[in-house]
Order: sequence, then C-alpha cells, then structure tokens
Amino acid sequence: MITENAIIVSIENDQTWIETQRKSTCGECSASKGCGTSVLSKVIGNKLSKMKAINNINAQVGDEVIVGLNEASLLKGAFVIYMLPLLFLFLFSFIGQYITQNIGIANSELLVIVFAIMGFLLGMKKVKKFSASIEKNESYQPVILKKLNNSSIFVNL
Repeated sequence: MITENAIIVSIENDQTWIETQRKSTCGECSASKGCGTSVLSKVIGNKLSKMKAINNINAQVGDEVIVGLNEASLLKGAFVIYMLPLLFLFLFSFIGQYITQNIGIANSELLVIVFAIMGFLLGMKKVKKFSASIEKNESYQPVILKKLNNSSIFVNL
C-alpha cells in the first residue's frame, strides 16, 4: 500500500475531500545541478492536490491523516491510461500499413497516419470507459487509514 500524509479539508454528502502536498524527487540525484527537470521543478514548486477519499475511521475536517492507495490498482490504472492508447495507435498503424501494402497505394503514409489517429482515439475511448467502470470501485480509491493527531487543526478554505 502506498501511503501519504493529508489533511481533510471538507466533508460533503458523505464524500471526504483531502489535500496532499505534491512532492518532487528532483534534486535527489547527483545530476540535479545541471538537470533541466530539476530546475523546472524548483520553479513550479510543490502544489496541493485535492481528491476524494474513503473515510471509514470517522475523521473530521482539519484532521491530519494517513491516506493509502493499493499499489496493484495504481499500477493497473497507470498501465491502462498510458499504454492502452499507445497500443491501439501502433496496432491500427500496422493495420493501415498492411492494408496499403496489399492494395498497392503508392503514397501510403497519410492512410497509415489516419489509421494511427483512429487507433489512438479508440484507445482513449477505452480509457474513458475503464475510468467510468472503476469510479465507484473502492480498490481504486484512496482510503483514510488513520489519524495522525487527536485534535483538529484549523484549515483555511
């Protein structure tokens, strides 16, 4: 389980909203002084992320909590979101290439590009369908595991 510290910022209609500090690992390696990504990370800075979490421990607004997310769910979700559109893009481009070679079209690049774009869009549609199917699935949602403090702290909204 991947864990992170968070603060509960609101509870609306049985939905608990938490806020976490986004962290960058840039600056940790030996090349960070000359790395463009490290410089960009310092310019952008750390930002807050707001998301829903399952609250089974009855934590209240202002509580500092530890939030967890199932690693297998994170990996599966990341694979689907990033790889599925690319797989469809490549598959459809190969199909387009195969069709143009068998038909004997001289300038086949445009048709292959059209097939690749269609594949990518179909892959994105599949990602959207996957996202809708897991929206209510608790194994893909962050869960509040425990409170870090006993008293609530004041949060500016």
